[in-house]
Amino acid sequence: MQSTMFGVTKTEPGYDKMEFVEIPVPEVKDDGVLIEVAFTGICGSDVHTFKGEYKNPTTPVVLGHEFSGTVVAVGENVTKVKVGDRVTSETTFTTCGKCEYCHNKQYNLCPHRKGIGTQQNGSMAKYVLSREESVHKLPDTLSFEGAAMTEPLACCVHAMYQKSQLSLHDKIIIIGPGPIGLFLLQVAKDIGAFVIMTGITKDKHRLELAKKMGADVIVDTQQESLEEVVNKYTDGVGVDKVYDASGAIQAVNQCIPLIKKTGQLVQVGLFKDKMNAIDMESIIQREITVTGSRSQNPFDWPIAIHLLNKGAIQIDEMITKKYPLTQWREAFEAAIAGTEIKIMLDSNQNV
Repeated sequence: MQSTMFGVTKTEPGYDKMEFVEIPVPEVKDDGVLIEVAFTGICGSDVHTFKGEYKNPTTPVVLGHEFSGTVVAVGENVTKVKVGDRVTSETTFTTCGKCEYCHNKQYNLCPHRKGIGTQQNGSMAKYVLSREESVHKLPDTLSFEGAAMTEPLACCVHAMYQKSQLSLHDKIIIIGPGPIGLFLLQVAKDIGAFVIMTGITKDKHRLELAKKMGADVIVDTQQESLEEVVNKYTDGVGVDKVYDASGAIQAVNQCIPLIKKTGQLVQVGLFKDKMNAIDMESIIQREITVTGSRSQNPFDWPIAIHLLNKGAIQIDEMITKKYPLTQWREAFEAAIAGTEIKIMLDSNQNV
């Protein structure tokens, strides 16, 4: 195995500050699992990191946390995976192991958690190091491309299964037909819910894709009255739940009064700003529950892999562009432009 590799690295805070840096291949020991990366998806948080809008990364750090690949080395304490296994991995690299969240395996809430691609070098490289507990074996029938979408899909499973317990009887709004919004849609349709997907005029092709993926109604909120649509399909009562995948406070505030009394707002998307003005009057008067949904934890991953493997997620429709790892900057530019759905970096090149 080679001793060095190149990684797409955020070198310091600020806009861009990204380089393709030569770094050592990680040492494998204890419960470590070294994975030769097949594919890495570019996440919205990676774009925020590129723009200097996401404060979570500890620089310098190799980005990438949506990935799949093959195990090439394991530490001496590893017993559940072996060299040659096809795998994906949770983003959790280390936790304190002592807090109540760790005891409940809610690793996404551990205050001392370190994540792959944020505080620990990620998968936009030839190899990535994970820990045994975070690694999940893949079914033989699931492609590496599909498996590289397990992490964002697990975030949506977390929102719909754990944080809101979506029912097949629910009528819901999903705000934003980006990758997360489209994953939420496909999870919701697998459960059986009635889905109104919203976007704006520039999202026309994404809204059309949402319709193709099973959205019951699509709404361009710049051209149509969302209130009229909701009243039509809910007899004026309002939707049971709203899932925001946009991080756009105007869109959220437009939807809050359209939630039925005692309904729920589930916030999945990240906002650019820490502080946002929200329609508290409607939340109070309608007794709406507001729920944050942060990332994912171990309980979400088997469900996400199952959904991908059984065909509930339209993998080929979600992945609209692939770039070799050496063309990472071009890939990021495409992600920033917003014309693609899910962009994959291929680490199978000789880099």
